[in-house]
Amino acid sequence: MTDQAVDTSGPAGAPGTKGATGAGTTQFFGRERELQALRADIERAGLDTLSGRKVPRARVLLIAGRPGSGRTALAAELARGLVASGKYPDGPLRVRLTEPGGARIPTERTARDLLDLLHVPVPPGAGQDELSGLVRTALADRRALLLFDDAVDAEQVDPLLPDNPDCLVVATAQGPLTGIPDVRPCTIGGLSADASVQLLRRAIGQVRITVDPRTAESLGEECGGQPAALVLIAGWLAARPNASVADVTRQLRELPEDGDPNTGARPLARAFRLVYSSLPQSAARTLRLLALAPAGLADAHTASALAGCSVTAARTTLDDFVRLGLLHTNGAALAQYEVPGCVAPMLRALMTELDRSAEVQLARARMLERTVRQLQSCRAITDPEGSPARRKLAGLPRSLRFPHPETAAEWLRSRRPALLASARVAVEDGELDTLARRLVAALVRALAAHEGTEAAAPDLYGLHGLVLDVAERRELPREQAAALLNLGDLDARTGRTRAALARYREALDAGRAARDPYATGRAMESVAGAHAELGDWHRAGDWYGRALAQRLTQGDRAEEARLYGRLGSVHTYAGRYGEALRDWRAAAARYRRLGDRAGHARALSEAARVQEYAGRPQESLHTCRDAVEWARKAGDVRLEAALQLRLADTLDRLGEPAAAQLHRNAADRLLDEGEGSASAYEIRSASTES
Repeated sequence: MTDQAVDTSGPAGAPGTKGATGAGTTQFFGRERELQALRADIERAGLDTLSGRKVPRARVLLIAGRPGSGRTALAAELARGLVASGKYPDGPLRVRLTEPGGARIPTERTARDLLDLLHVPVPPGAGQDELSGLVRTALADRRALLLFDDAVDAEQVDPLLPDNPDCLVVATAQGPLTGIPDVRPCTIGGLSADASVQLLRRAIGQVRITVDPRTAESLGEECGGQPAALVLIAGWLAARPNASVADVTRQLRELPEDGDPNTGARPLARAFRLVYSSLPQSAARTLRLLALAPAGLADAHTASALAGCSVTAARTTLDDFVRLGLLHTNGAALAQYEVPGCVAPMLRALMTELDRSAEVQLARARMLERTVRQLQSCRAITDPEGSPARRKLAGLPRSLRFPHPETAAEWLRSRRPALLASARVAVEDGELDTLARRLVAALVRALAAHEGTEAAAPDLYGLHGLVLDVAERRELPREQAAALLNLGDLDARTGRTRAALARYREALDAGRAARDPYATGRAMESVAGAHAELGDWHRAGDWYGRALAQRLTQGDRAEEARLYGRLGSVHTYAGRYGEALRDWRAAAARYRRLGDRAGHARALSEAARVQEYAGRPQESLHTCRDAVEWARKAGDVRLEAALQLRLADTLDRLGEPAAAQLHRNAADRLLDEGEGSASAYEIRSASTES
């Protein structure tokens, strides 16, 4: 088969793809007139140029046609030629605008896919306007070709158009994109008779075409010249060497009409029915259930779980589907199969008609459970040898284990779009919330283990939002509080402090409803931190005081010491030095009771700083000397050296330069002994420590 001749609606392994679409062979049939017209449109002056105005945005070419007409293939062929000519060295960049089931993809997700392809960091939790603005900024100085596949309307395309006339946008859609000025439309129908016969010849060989060339042309007409229908029929013939072109033409004609008023869609529907009816019962059921594949992407494990068969049998069945033209594959070592966008609605209709809802739900549950186990295995391989997770991993079936962390990371990268889609679909389903929660938790852990929380933050934000949806629907206040705290932390990290504050207040309410002291205390601290970030020291001190009052009832001295330190810092910033000194002394006392000499030294150092701010340099000098002594007892050379330098600064301000020099010399000796540097250590207040 050739995916260039068939409508390749759907991502070739991912929603966003850098490079030409599709996989496998690059042979392309027909469409010479359309390609020539599209290339001519690129060179033709636009309306702005003709009117003497500066071209403000990228030019948009539209390839319009029904699913199965080869519109995506034509866009890919056009892109290949333009990129090969060197006109657009920063492309092509392809993104899907429609799910395989027909639902429109939110613009923020499309923008995020584009930013990933452009290697631009994506702020977690950013909205549509911010993300589309980042896309335009990233493309402002590039010469990129963008493929927007299967657009529903102009509202999906317009926010992503680069403000750069050196870029080119090629969009595919079923109809016009009304609302985008100066769009260059190219409406395509069926292939020519010669191209249709050429496609059949490539799949089944010359002999059967030469024997009956007229019937081959009739078969092309029977398929309406639609590439997707021709590919399906060619796959059916290739699997039956003894069948003639006349046989399949007759069978197509004998198929009863399905009553679909859309006559243009009938050739594809008839070809699909012919191929589907020839499948064994088990294979037909597997094909129908692939309508459940997240984002239209499946691998052998997905098919195995859906059909309830072995992974080997599932892989064989999927490869058979590829040969029949029912699926596409990327052909990589970690093979991933794609349900064509023109086939997906027919699969879903068959599944609804022939499979009981309970069986469909069971298949979906098996798929989610298999995905959870794969994610657990993906994360466990990052643990050290002999760890409990690795021992548990050894007990899993071989097909679920990853031999190396690198293999697991590559699987996670390649399956990431499908995994994220699986989490979204599981939560939207609403009937498998327990599995959905386990899936999201496993995906969060796997992403954090392989990519780190910073790199995975945009995905983690969306996953925490899914957890919140389930928690609210199921009235699980503890999980609701945890999700809100995680979302608030990500908002705070990206500078959306007021949004974070709102999240923290909601988390506090949820923690109180759950009677969870940890969540409640954590929420109060986070509220305090947000107020501190906003410079509202009075409210920050009030909330830290509430969090401290709760900790005092629990008898956790380490937490008490930490919160006393946070209070001391807030009071210092607010200029309330008396209260700050009291808090730092309380923190020092608790560190001393805990036997934490280094913590005791740091708290004393902060107390000395407050005394100095308050205009009591002699008391500050005395307290700082105590801090040096405790640092010496703790054996922390770098801390002792930093405190010696602070002592020197204090003595300088007191007019004792000779004594100050002695302490600087002592600090140098300590740093030389510890092979450190004066800038390698910094006294930090507890307000900056987690």
